[in-house]
Amino acid sequence: MPIRIDPWSAAVPEDYARLMHEFGIESFEKLLARIPEPHYLMRRKIVFGHRDFERVLSAMRRGDRFVVMTGLMPSGRMHVGHKLVIDQLAWYQRQGADIYLCVADLEAYSARSVPFKESKKLAAEEYLANYHALGLDVGRCHVYFQSRSDVVRHLAFLLAKRVNFSEMRAIYGFAGESNISHIFYPMIDVADILHPQLKEFGGPRPTVVPVGIDQDPHLRLARDVAARFQREFGFVLPSSTYHRLLPGLTGEKMSSSKPETAIFLTDSAEDIKKKIKDAFTGGKPTAAEQRKYGGDPDKCRVYELYVYHLIPDDEKLLDLREACKSGAIICGDCKLRAIELMTKFLKAHQAKRKRAEAKAKKLVEKVY
Repeated sequence: MPIRIDPWSAAVPEDYARLMHEFGIESFEKLLARIPEPHYLMRRKIVFGHRDFERVLSAMRRGDRFVVMTGLMPSGRMHVGHKLVIDQLAWYQRQGADIYLCVADLEAYSARSVPFKESKKLAAEEYLANYHALGLDVGRCHVYFQSRSDVVRHLAFLLAKRVNFSEMRAIYGFAGESNISHIFYPMIDVADILHPQLKEFGGPRPTVVPVGIDQDPHLRLARDVAARFQREFGFVLPSSTYHRLLPGLTGEKMSSSKPETAIFLTDSAEDIKKKIKDAFTGGKPTAAEQRKYGGDPDKCRVYELYVYHLIPDDEKLLDLREACKSGAIICGDCKLRAIELMTKFLKAHQAKRKRAEAKAKKLVEKVY
């Protein structure tokens, strides 16, 4: 049975290899040797796949201009799962990327019923302040709100001329009860991805969109639409990279709407302690069995925090992995170490965020 990926679902994909095969996604690992100082997310295969990234990589190595396009949907508090994209954006910015950062307030309204005023507030106070604190210079990004961009909305309308409902239904699973704003929204997303290549923004050039695999439907549609408008706009088909989704502490997708699954960037030390202590692990029922038989880090949600965020040094991460598998460390001690590292990180981050709040609010007032 064919797989359907839903950009608005709360499910975590289980079989990435099958998804890559079915949707024609290539292995990112084969490109690592050519990438200048790859981010540890790339080295660890968290960024696992791509479409046409060679085009972007060639531009990067030559020093040519290229675009990184991303969006944020202001629908709740930011958690460490969101940090994956920001880490990549900061890396691309160091490589000289021209970064377009879209506040997806139309999507927030369509998919989550978030009022536009609330989106504006969340964008400034929750998202852009956190982005800056995480190392992305938002002042050097092209930041805009979908609802305020005449260019994006006009382009979406033009591009929709060559997309029909049968195609949208096949990609997204829309049905008779789907509301029209939700059905049309993917065209806004396509316009977000393609508009940096319009003449007034610098013209056609390589563009990459770093996403979780759940967002692939938007990328496939954008590439198809770009090909249909070659004569009018000369679009370079957008590239994409795909990262694994960070599972929640309970095993589900990490979600702002389910606080028990997520570690939020605003969590207190007590919140962190409770959530990590309650997290699912790959340990044995007793400490004695754990020391004798070892644990299974591949089933452990705490180990994933180390892989994705807490230990950037590959050798130290491998040492921890072997200690778990051999029984040299038990789950309780491993959780205490994770609590210490996460608490230290968030304490420093929250101080940076507080310093960035005024800049974020000023930026939002400028572009809104």
